[in-house]
Amino acid sequence: MAATASNRDHQLKLMYDKYVRYLFIASAFLMTIIIISIIVFVGQQGLMTFKEVSPMEFFFSAKWDPTENQYGALSFIAGSVYVTVLAVLLGAPLGLAGAIFMAKIAPDWLREIMRPATDLYVAIPSVVYGYVGLTVLVPFIREFFQVNTGFGLFAAALILSIMILPTIISISEDAIRAVPKTLEEASLALGATRWQTITKVLLPSALPGILTAVILAMARAIGETMAVQMVIGNTPQLAKSLFTPTSTLPSEIVVEMGNTPFGSAWGNSLFLMALVLLILSIVMILIIRQIAARRVV
Repeated sequence: MAATASNRDHQLKLMYDKYVRYLFIASAFLMTIIIISIIVFVGQQGLMTFKEVSPMEFFFSAKWDPTENQYGALSFIAGSVYVTVLAVLLGAPLGLAGAIFMAKIAPDWLREIMRPATDLYVAIPSVVYGYVGLTVLVPFIREFFQVNTGFGLFAAALILSIMILPTIISISEDAIRAVPKTLEEASLALGATRWQTITKVLLPSALPGILTAVILAMARAIGETMAVQMVIGNTPQLAKSLFTPTSTLPSEIVVEMGNTPFGSAWGNSLFLMALVLLILSIVMILIIRQIAARRVV
């Protein structure tokens, strides 16, 4: 009897494992289908733009005026790139400094406060950042730099640099902590100072993880919409300075998507902008995977 009951329990466990395995496979398959469907739909609608607009005009012209059938998206593409690069240039050094401090300098009691605070930092809605930027940062820039509006690349990049700090700090700190303790101890034993050990041993060893943090931050920055839309000025023009109102791909999509007829050249051009964003995000993900693969090897 005991053997029969044990065998029955074993069969039930095998059946349970089998059903759970099928559930996981079905979930993965469903997610894959959804992602592929989104990419195909956005790509199909976006590429229809080229029935009425030449690729040269879309990618290399800054003239955007749908009422005049002008669909040059260069100013939006350039705005996205400029804002992202500037945000990373401002945020990466601060984020890396914070990661070094939390990983190797801060006392345990302070680290236990800073780490949850950093994680909570991520949960702040982007509209809150945008509202603070609109009511505090933009007027400050206008008064301090004596410019016309205060809107533009600089305001957007400052807001984004603050928003990407948690990503850079968290991942970089984990990468620095993952460096074997023996390397640090050997460096100190050879007479290196603490700062020399950090700059010459820890940071080079943690470089793949730090690069992953920076690229993830770039992916966050280039796709950010609401906060950027509130402080960049939303003007379809190439920025001639850091204080020139301009626009980015996500912010322009948000501004215009409610006014465009589905299937029109105007609407399709917005889908093409979304496709460009998707491609940029996929490229960044592939770069991260390549860095991770080299790190494992």
